[in-house]
Amino acid sequence: MIQHVDDERIEQFEAGLRGELIRPETLGYDDARAVWNGMIDKHPALVARCAGVADVINAVEFARETELLVAVRGGGHNVAGTAVCDGGLVIDLSEMTGVRVNPETRTAWAQAGATWADLDHETQEFGLATPGGVVSDTGIAGLTLGGGIGHLRCKYGLSCDNLRSVELVTADGEFVTASAEENADLFWGLRGGGGNFGVVTAFEYDLHPVGPEVATCLVFYPGDRLTEVLGAYREFVATASEEISTLVFAGELPDEELFSADELHEQKFAIMGCYAGPAAVGEDELAPLREFIEPIADFSDTMPYAEFQQLLDEEYPDGMRYYWKSLYLDGLPDTAIDRIEYWADAAPSPLSTVDVWQLGGAITDVDVEESAFAGRYSPFLLGVEANWEDAANDEANVEWVRDCLDDMRQFSDGSVYLNFPGFLEGGDDTMRTTFGSAYDRLVALKDEYDPTNLFSRNQNVAPSGSARTDGRGRPGNVESTPGEELWIPRDFPLVVTDWALLPGESPFSRSYFRK
Repeated sequence: MIQHVDDERIEQFEAGLRGELIRPETLGYDDARAVWNGMIDKHPALVARCAGVADVINAVEFARETELLVAVRGGGHNVAGTAVCDGGLVIDLSEMTGVRVNPETRTAWAQAGATWADLDHETQEFGLATPGGVVSDTGIAGLTLGGGIGHLRCKYGLSCDNLRSVELVTADGEFVTASAEENADLFWGLRGGGGNFGVVTAFEYDLHPVGPEVATCLVFYPGDRLTEVLGAYREFVATASEEISTLVFAGELPDEELFSADELHEQKFAIMGCYAGPAAVGEDELAPLREFIEPIADFSDTMPYAEFQQLLDEEYPDGMRYYWKSLYLDGLPDTAIDRIEYWADAAPSPLSTVDVWQLGGAITDVDVEESAFAGRYSPFLLGVEANWEDAANDEANVEWVRDCLDDMRQFSDGSVYLNFPGFLEGGDDTMRTTFGSAYDRLVALKDEYDPTNLFSRNQNVAPSGSARTDGRGRPGNVESTPGEELWIPRDFPLVVTDWALLPGESPFSRSYFRK
């Protein structure tokens, strides 16, 4: 219930919406509050399922006037669960999925509720694509605003590198367009700075000739040969053409459709990638990845690009429990490979993986000053994915991810990819480490476009007026995740809510550090 917003004001808000206003008593409320990550169990007071920009403006103004906590939902696929909140207002864009392609100018305009499957479906009709993610039902909005690392990255860069313009509603309810020519500083911040500056309602992307058929690689090797093969892989990507983008994921990988009973529960690792060029050429250039040693299985093939984008969808179903973290790696020395093998073996869930993403190529073609995105010059990204089904195993899986990251920091400067953050942890320290000298510029943008931190349910850049706020323009309650260490400013009134305790955990076991 919303105790400080009277029914009349809510009714006025609802009457001004073309879309639906969903309350706890509304049929379908549980579906409306559910997000992809099954660990997230939030109960918003209201969900405004927006039908267009006018609804978004109305929702932002309502939230600001009533001082409600705000969450913004695009695809709802973010692992940190930022698309929903307790007791506040969810501005839900999931019905805004329109996509318009101009094949002559090779551009696409897409509403912020669209997924990569929606966008690919339209662009591939013309043999075009823009760099997206690697799971097709991921929303375009969150992925793009956090950077966007996908199967085309080494040839065409990040999702955010391919933006021509962005349409958004700011905290004061103003509808603006940001591009290289208009509100250029805001455009800089939106390209990698996350959802800190408003509710994005649409993106305009550059498109590139891709597919419809592309050469792909998906080859599985025995886990006890990971050290050997990753060493050879490291040498391969050092000289590979920019058309090739690959990733390695290591774990048990128990897929009954792919492996025999003898192989099913053995440690494995896979090399996955595609060639963003002529398929016949790509088959030859990808071939060495399939020949390091004798593989367990090889599913490499030439296939439709849209189909390749969907290969991992079934591995990440709605409602499973996910806890992920990441680190940009300074390199991939033998000692790092040894630790990757150790942590892949140590995973408590057979569904979990330790991943190595090849970076470089076109990602480094964009000058570090041209966008807020950090990590352009890191050669690899480490992803640590705990994926499991039973809530009773939460503690073991969360601990495994954190222990792995603590160990792997010896190969990193500590910066992270904002789209693989786990939960809202680390606060200003993590953000400052990740963005470096660009962080102060992001704060200045926050001061200009969201000085009260209305949009705080994200990897937050806090305005300079308050080191952390509750999304209502003043210090307030802090949402905590299992085992999280909260960094609290000295003058911040410490009120911790939303404990979501792990089995057997006491609230008093949490650690708090005042700056």
